[in-house]
Amino acid sequence: MNRVASVNRTTKETDIQVAINIDGTGKSEINTGIGFFDHMLEGFAKHGFFDLTMIVKGDLQVDGHHTVEDAGIVLGNAIKDAIGDKAGIARYGSFILPMDDALALCAVDLCGRPYFSFECNFDVPMVGDFDTQLVREFFYAVSYSAGMNLHIKMLSGMNAHHMIEALFKAFAKALDQATTKDLRITNVLSTKGIL
Repeated sequence: MNRVASVNRTTKETDIQVAINIDGTGKSEINTGIGFFDHMLEGFAKHGFFDLTMIVKGDLQVDGHHTVEDAGIVLGNAIKDAIGDKAGIARYGSFILPMDDALALCAVDLCGRPYFSFECNFDVPMVGDFDTQLVREFFYAVSYSAGMNLHIKMLSGMNAHHMIEALFKAFAKALDQATTKDLRITNVLSTKGIL
């Protein structure tokens, strides 16, 4: 049985609908109003083999902050709901992903305790219509709403487009590993008996 979840969230700043299938094939339908952000989320779905629908209407007349941060909150909630009690999953995942000049590291622990570490600096303020400061805000929101440890580090890179894309894809691969079922795990991978 596939692990799926749908989460809707409406505030005065954003109206967001997210549906995810953890056991998908990488299909996506993304519309956030920010072209580059759509491209990153499509890559996340494709490289993590997640089926993902994200329809986001935000106050882009202000800027992209509420749209991107709230999208992270709702995606994190959907991931948390989809993986459920975490029985049988690997729990941990990590990946080092190269993309041209960029080399990104991402490590995930689906432990139920949010913690976020982000080591990456961009030399430009924008990539297309996307504010590079919002990369950190997005992943922070995902981490805390999903209840995961998330460590992201840019090992090297010059081109901001490549760097951000490498981060999203590395996160996809690490999360795919962490959510993978392992037949050797009969309950959850914890001495506590709960995650």
